[in-house]
Amino acid sequence: MGRRDAGLQTMSRYVRQTRFFPQGEADQKRLLEAHVLVVGAGGLGATVLPALVGAGCGRITVVDHDRVDESNLHRQTLFRMDDIGRFKAACVADRLSDLNPDCQIVPVAERLEPTLARRLLTDVSVVVDAADSVAVTYLLSDLCAEAGLPLVSASVLGRSGYAGGFCGTAPDYRAVFPDLPAILPNCAEAGVMGPAVAALGAIQAQMVLSVLLETQPSPLGQIMTLDLERWRSSSFRFDTAVSAENEGPFILGLEEIRAEDRVFDLRGLEEQGPPSVSWAVRGPIEHSETLLGGPGRTVFVCASGLRAWRAAKRFSAQAGVPAFIATTGR
Repeated sequence: MGRRDAGLQTMSRYVRQTRFFPQGEADQKRLLEAHVLVVGAGGLGATVLPALVGAGCGRITVVDHDRVDESNLHRQTLFRMDDIGRFKAACVADRLSDLNPDCQIVPVAERLEPTLARRLLTDVSVVVDAADSVAVTYLLSDLCAEAGLPLVSASVLGRSGYAGGFCGTAPDYRAVFPDLPAILPNCAEAGVMGPAVAALGAIQAQMVLSVLLETQPSPLGQIMTLDLERWRSSSFRFDTAVSAENEGPFILGLEEIRAEDRVFDLRGLEEQGPPSVSWAVRGPIEHSETLLGGPGRTVFVCASGLRAWRAAKRFSAQAGVPAFIATTGR
């Protein structure tokens, strides 16, 4: 008898949640047959993943290329001191493997490049964006919009953040956030509080379950914001928002850069990190006129995607053609 067969014979594990399901045990079986792709096994993932495993999502693929650092532990509560230095995806699979025998957890300890993302989207029910990367969010939104897959994304900084449902039957992320704000620090720069991350992760997990069960009103087309500094929350729908198509910037993986592309690696020479491509112009751009003209696509590269995004937007406005970005990872 397989683990899932045994789980289906005893639905008492799920009795406290199936009473809320429109079709009871039939809906629970839908969860057991679902495949959820979770990108990011950090702070948000520490709440999202146990919630989905506990609820009985049958297969969960976890993608995260990062390793556990001691500075993660105050909010990434799936990890222990002994995990420092290990891949987060592997730690998550080990930690949650005994939580629910009905669930299969597949760890992928690789950076999410477009080629990998397209492969992982096959046979997925819903995508969860729990990554600390603006480039990953836009990449997942673009690919989910193309594939017609629902995307549940969340972001937290300091003591506030949001969770929202995009794509599928709703507009994509670009329809609500067509451009980056002027200032967008990350958690390492601005700090983040563990309870705020857990709260947004819980909302994100509830949205995922509601998408899988097709409950109404749908979380797709809905954004919830939470501010635990001023003790307030809000929510709004964006069903009629329209995405600006074909404006970019468009996101590439390093492996998708072609020999004829003009590549500007905006990282300073003092910055550590893997190389982008051997022919890239390295360093901040001082003379914007050097960007105009020449064959191939214009590609901007940086660690997180923020500098590349802004440079690509400036280039597109000046040159009148789309630009591309790629990231090397932190």
